[in-house]
Amino acid sequence: MVSSILRILTHLFLYRSLSILIDIHELQSDGTPKKPKFLCLHGLGTNAEYFKNSLNTWLEFVLEKMDLVFINGPCSADGGTLVDEGYSWFTNNKTNATCELDKSIAYIEDRMIELGPFYGVFGVSQGAIIGGALPGMKEHGACLTKVEKIKHVIFISGGKLGSMSFPAPKITETAFSSPINIPSLHIFDENDFAKQTAVELMEAYVDPLVFYHHGGHGVQKLGIYMF
Repeated sequence: MVSSILRILTHLFLYRSLSILIDIHELQSDGTPKKPKFLCLHGLGTNAEYFKNSLNTWLEFVLEKMDLVFINGPCSADGGTLVDEGYSWFTNNKTNATCELDKSIAYIEDRMIELGPFYGVFGVSQGAIIGGALPGMKEHGACLTKVEKIKHVIFISGGKLGSMSFPAPKITETAFSSPINIPSLHIFDENDFAKQTAVELMEAYVDPLVFYHHGGHGVQKLGIYMF
């Protein structure tokens, strides 16, 4: 009973947080608010469908605030037992994939042109790492020159490109050259193996909203979050 109440309260907090952070001005033809569209980037070795299904643990009234569009990474990667076909966004020493970051960023821009316009980016794990660098790079004209500004980001178990954990190529050198002043939500485990670099990513954004939890790496049930 207590866990059920906590889960609902946490969802209500997240719903309220999104209501504050997502500033909706556009209306649909019927006069109702137009849902902001988010490009969703999955973690290493998984895929778009896996990310989408993992969010089924979140209550509908939270997810219904956003129009979520899930895409696969451009490179194949071994997902182990998680998925039959896994993908990645850049080369990692835990995968056999050879995936260049600049080509992945160009691929993301192509998908944004094809499926957008997008209001924001929603990434988990490796998807949050590459997603975390995009707003700053866009701001300095280093990428995404053919699409609109990214207005809001949500990251689960993310990390900062250019940190000791994730060395970055020259193309990303402007990603965090100045504080990123857009609304951001950062969700990660207090004991996550990637916590330090998730904190570094969080600190790169101005006035970030943060959810801490004890549920492990990746998408978890909101009922175990604390903030």
